[in-house]
Amino acid sequence: MRNIMRVYLLQSPGNIAKAVLEKIKETLSKVENPVLGLATGSTPLRLYGEMIEDYKNGGFSYKNVTTINLDEYVGLDGSHPQSYRHFMNENLFNHIDINMENTHIPNGVAKDLKAECARYSRLVTANPPDIQILGIGSNGHIAFNEPGSPFNSTTRVVDLTESTINDNSRFFNSIDEVPKQAISMGIADIMKAKSIILIATGTSKAEALKRMLTAHYAEDSPASVLQTHRCVSIYADESAAHLLPKN
Repeated sequence: MRNIMRVYLLQSPGNIAKAVLEKIKETLSKVENPVLGLATGSTPLRLYGEMIEDYKNGGFSYKNVTTINLDEYVGLDGSHPQSYRHFMNENLFNHIDINMENTHIPNGVAKDLKAECARYSRLVTANPPDIQILGIGSNGHIAFNEPGSPFNSTTRVVDLTESTINDNSRFFNSIDEVPKQAISMGIADIMKAKSIILIATGTSKAEALKRMLTAHYAEDSPASVLQTHRCVSIYADESAAHLLPKN
């Protein structure tokens, strides 16, 4: 069941962003119409900054790239400043040469959320990412798959836990404004990616990272499912990795 994970320890989040960008460029340049799975939140921000700078300096072109994001808040449309569509436009898409029609994020205000989830799951199945970028929550969640999420889950509406709401409240004026639900790519859909890069930075991720790498394979630790994926690379800074075994 357990596959080998490659773990790269770097000094800082900035070093991680540069290393992950090089991996993205190396992998996607070998594919005619590449698919890149993306995440939101603070973890990938430095990576997106590096992608923008590289593009503006004549580096990698995204005109043939399709992107598929992990999730979106229920009840927020793309114009809302805290929606993940707005986040991706402001922090990446508006600054590179990607075709906006090729950028995919769940519709958090769809009239039929169940149908939207089924549509998005079919999209992932038909376009498995060549690389999926992941962060890890302080409770071990990946995307919005909270502890207890079935490993065979596909894209669905999920209720956010108190810890995740607290983690995300820093992006809102108050915790009361944080949505209580999201459309999230399911664990089974995430595992369809051909390769996965997980980024972990900061001491708040240390316990979750340790548990993912050293604890049992179980649904109470959603990230532990990555033990079974054929190609996972973990990029961690010293703060996130300080609880890992030294040998």
